[in-house]
Amino acid sequence: MVRVVVVDDHALVREGLAMVLAAQPGIAVTAQCADGEELLAFLASGEPVDVVLLDLYLPGMDGLETLRVLRERLAEPPPVLVLTTIGRRHEIRQALARGAAGFVVKDATGAELAAAVRGAHEGITVISPSAAATLCGSPDPGLTPREREVLSLLGSGLSNRDIARRLGLAERTVKVHVGNVLTKLGVTSRTQAALRAEALLGGSHQGH
Repeated sequence: MVRVVVVDDHALVREGLAMVLAAQPGIAVTAQCADGEELLAFLASGEPVDVVLLDLYLPGMDGLETLRVLRERLAEPPPVLVLTTIGRRHEIRQALARGAAGFVVKDATGAELAAAVRGAHEGITVISPSAAATLCGSPDPGLTPREREVLSLLGSGLSNRDIARRLGLAERTVKVHVGNVLTKLGVTSRTQAALRAEALLGGSHQGH
């Protein structure tokens, strides 16, 4: 059972998300919080939490600040899925840079929301398919066929070693390909590349 805390300042949204998630198999909503302070207080209580669904736009301590404080105060903070609306590219990138496990949009389907929660619980960077192309754009950055293969596997959360095994390449060769992919995409981290993988390649990159 994946234990989820939903954080949103709008009661109707918060309760609606909790109802949708509670209806999904293998997921339980253990708490609802109206802001970052309530979330921190709940986490400090010691109750087990597997995934946090966090709205970015909260009064007082907003989502970005909450992410920062979580990383400062907790040795092992739970994975945090950012809840947002389409078109907030700058904030999404900031959230990922501060350790967010990924993002989902507020109008996501129940199945999409559940898949995102399960993916975050498994340690995978989660990208909401309905928003990835809008947030990242989808122009072809000129990747070679091999680089597209590497990007697809990188988007699935595989390490360089795993990618090397999958493609039958030396690990150092994969490292070069990954470097080329990051450069061509104009990103600086594997998480950002995974975000772009969904927009560029389509499909699901949430498997191992």
